[in-house]
Amino acid sequence: MQATLPNGLRVVIVPDRLAPVVSTEINYLVGSAAAPAGFPGTAHALEHMMFRGSEGLDRDQLAAIGTRLGGNYNADTTENVTQFFYTAPVENLDVLLHIEALRMKGLTLAADDWAHERGAIEQEVSRDLSSPGYVYLARLQSILFAGTPYEHDALGTRPSFDKTDTALLRRFYRDWYAPNNAILVIAGDVDPARAMAQVRAAFGAIPARALPVRPQVQPGPVHAQTLHFPTDYPVGLVAIASRMPGQNSHDYAAARILADVLCSQRGALYELVPQGRALLSSFDFVTKADAGIGIAIAAFPKGGDAAPLQARMQDILKTLRENGVPADLVDAAKRKELAQLGFAANSIAGLAESWSEAQAIMGLQSPDDEATAFAAVTPEDVNRLARQVLDPQQSITAILTPRDGGHPVEGKGFGGSESFAAAPDHPVSLPQWANDSLMGVTAPTPSVQPAAFTLPNGLRLIVRPANVSHTVSLYGTIRQNEDMQEPPGKEGIADITDEMFRYGSTTHDRIGLQKALDDIAATESAGSDFSLSVLTPDFERGLALLAENELHPALPETAFKVVQANAAASLSGLLHSPDYLFGRAMQAAVSPKGDPSLRQAEPAGIMKLGVADCRAFYAAAYRPDLTTIVITGDITPDAAYKAIAHTFGAWRASGPTPVVDLPPRPDSGASVTRVPDPSSTQATVSLPESLGLTATNPEHFALNLGNEILGSGFSSRLYRDLRVRTGYVYTVRSHLTWKRQRAAYSISFGADPQKVDAARRAAIQDIIAMQTQPVSADELAVARAGMLRGLALQSASLDTIAAAYLHFSDLGLPLNQNDIAARAYYTMDAETIRDAFRKWIRPDDLAEIIKGPSATR
Repeated sequence: MQATLPNGLRVVIVPDRLAPVVSTEINYLVGSAAAPAGFPGTAHALEHMMFRGSEGLDRDQLAAIGTRLGGNYNADTTENVTQFFYTAPVENLDVLLHIEALRMKGLTLAADDWAHERGAIEQEVSRDLSSPGYVYLARLQSILFAGTPYEHDALGTRPSFDKTDTALLRRFYRDWYAPNNAILVIAGDVDPARAMAQVRAAFGAIPARALPVRPQVQPGPVHAQTLHFPTDYPVGLVAIASRMPGQNSHDYAAARILADVLCSQRGALYELVPQGRALLSSFDFVTKADAGIGIAIAAFPKGGDAAPLQARMQDILKTLRENGVPADLVDAAKRKELAQLGFAANSIAGLAESWSEAQAIMGLQSPDDEATAFAAVTPEDVNRLARQVLDPQQSITAILTPRDGGHPVEGKGFGGSESFAAAPDHPVSLPQWANDSLMGVTAPTPSVQPAAFTLPNGLRLIVRPANVSHTVSLYGTIRQNEDMQEPPGKEGIADITDEMFRYGSTTHDRIGLQKALDDIAATESAGSDFSLSVLTPDFERGLALLAENELHPALPETAFKVVQANAAASLSGLLHSPDYLFGRAMQAAVSPKGDPSLRQAEPAGIMKLGVADCRAFYAAAYRPDLTTIVITGDITPDAAYKAIAHTFGAWRASGPTPVVDLPPRPDSGASVTRVPDPSSTQATVSLPESLGLTATNPEHFALNLGNEILGSGFSSRLYRDLRVRTGYVYTVRSHLTWKRQRAAYSISFGADPQKVDAARRAAIQDIIAMQTQPVSADELAVARAGMLRGLALQSASLDTIAAAYLHFSDLGLPLNQNDIAARAYYTMDAETIRDAFRKWIRPDDLAEIIKGPSATR
């Protein structure tokens, strides 16, 4: 259903019966391109301030509502559109509409709120400037779109934020945040007529306003040049970029097809990898409304010479430009794009996003118009566009070269999108409309369970039918652990074996297998984790190709030598990269010396392996009795079982069942490790420790619920005390990690280097408070409501449904684990949470790992 209200608000309502969930996405047709000169981050700043309160809904109430909803809420600013999206139980649609209507009608924009939020945004800028990839893309954008509103990234800059005041934000808000400049998309299990009536009641009285003239993006000529960037990546990158048509261009469909052709696994650019000329290669299409960026990218070993790879990439692009792209790859790309549109209904949030993109960015009436445009693309259209955009005289080449980040320096111990909403530090009275909808938490009811089977060979099959699209998705995993299963001296063979599945089967070689998949627009991957996404009529053919790849991989010796060399080259850079050293330090901090999890492959050892080692590892580790397959979508359980039995039923395990679980480990102790990272301007900090229980222990539910209060959201204690009250950090969260035989707890945050010590002390004090005093009744009520609604929302996407079943299977938990958790959260009291934190969390044993500038501490 589509309608336009008298005030100009365009409304799109798309029913989807996947789950009792709704997503709202309100798109304001304004972004950074409309920012005043000298203030490139204005739209981004206003995006943040939309979470700081409005008339009739102050910032604390908004934060409390977000927590009680238990759903996903966030926002995004691009050059042309600013989007605000919520996903929540369908019975709370009225709350979502109230929030958006109040924010559209009268944003508060208080000076004190901006002063505080400005610090948070500046830390976000600092975080992104610590990413070499971001720095490269920002510089690329400034060159390709010089002198246009696209010259600056939508993020903004610290100097511009320092100059920004609420008067500027208020003018921008009044100019652009009007109903006649917005599109509201609602997707989910809704009655369209009733939902439209709710929209009219919430938004109908907001008056339209005259809109300013929209900025025009008319880039001038580009002159070829080469840029050089140091990075902390484990490999070097060559990137060749060109301007591409925007999403509202009549050539956009052809541009998407061209991008798909260029990154096809049957294409010349990807061929660099099996030829041993590149460690990886791809073509990325960075889409924007009025223009885009196409980037051919390939990786070379750290310490290697970029010149040969650069020359070969230039030859490939020149050949495609002069001779045209293969017509069969154009046809395959068209089938792929048309098929992907069919998968949108498998996620309620994804469906809202698909309609928002079509209407707010592309200027279409529906995603069906995208399908029409793709179907009309011809090879001649693609070749014409290739001649235009692959012009070497208008391309920007960048060489991103790794540099050492240093090695960890150990010391003695002592005794991860946007972040919004100021967490209230006091009980909050909600508006009546929100209170009525959110405060009542009913006893959880059992969810619909999937069909589950075990084949005679031990393979476990889980089937969750869903008649929301004519697609079927399969997700499989084989329980493996390279630390436990790789023979001594054969470290690295598990990853190499996984990579070898890309080289086809004993029936189809790499190109032949990919063509067979392209013919039915299927997406497939094989290995220790495997998957298939395919249209319903082609499921049996797609499944046969997956089984052929998974059960009869070719494992050719020529490909092994390429994969082996690439693995050794990649590893030589990885072992000295700051991100790797950071992760390694975290693992070492919670594990005893000599623990299997600390095994590490080395480049020299990789080069001693042979294809026989690969085949032996496959024979020992790839077994049906350690395999779980989940199938979701347009299929019945009986049909799924019959198909799996036919394709995987003859698979047999040989030899004793391997031990794949790491043994229990002792409690870890305090330590300090610093990982220098010269490319970062902000410190990344982790405070981890091992835990002595696993997910089979019922007390883990108390830790989960307590963690929701302590550090698992925008209204958590850590967020309140480390960001809202003090500004020590930009982001902070606490995490619980569960394995079959192990568990871990950690706090992570990003902060300016001089604030790390204060942030750590504040975090530890918050843990101690959880152990000494029961949480408040209001905190418990909010966390309980959020957790219960969050469990319900996991059914809003077939991907998340399948991921949950695979997770439960991996942990050895029942498939109705969410129902068990819901009952535990519904009945839990504050004392149980306090006692669990006192028993299992050890503040004195937290390690500290800091990655960042060498001046940190």
